[in-house]
Amino acid sequence: MNPTDYRRTAEALNALTEHQYRVTQEGGTEPAFRNEYWNNHDAGIYVDVVSGQPLFSSTDKFDSGTGWPSFTRPIESDAVTTKTDRTYGMVRTEAISAGAGSHLGHVFDDGPRDAGGLRYCMNSAALRFVPAAELEEQGYGAYRGLFETTAPQTAEENAS
Repeated sequence: MNPTDYRRTAEALNALTEHQYRVTQEGGTEPAFRNEYWNNHDAGIYVDVVSGQPLFSSTDKFDSGTGWPSFTRPIESDAVTTKTDRTYGMVRTEAISAGAGSHLGHVFDDGPRDAGGLRYCMNSAALRFVPAAELEEQGYGAYRGLFETTAPQTAEENAS
């Protein structure tokens, strides 16, 4: 939806907190239930804290009970890439932002079946939340339609 080139830049990396850098650049994980967005229920989108690339929508967020923000899918099919992660003696699927290559979290196959069965389990430190009311002013107006609802028309309005 947006032709912006979302890349990792030295300036963006220098603006990260130590915690954000550890998570996005070194593959760190933040504690469950002690992160900014696990319990956020506001309407809006989540963007890469490094590049600003739109990654997830609150319309696809669900309470997984894990203590991390969880989504059924990315906001755009090509926004997130994956690779096999063999750290800590486990085999997992790592989620990475397509533009900046930021480590976001992991993808698991225990998500809601009616929404595809995937759980994108993300680190809040890798994300920045943009409230739906601020999409236009922050340059994400192309995603406004995700949060607009049209009132059903009455029979009189349909007749005119």
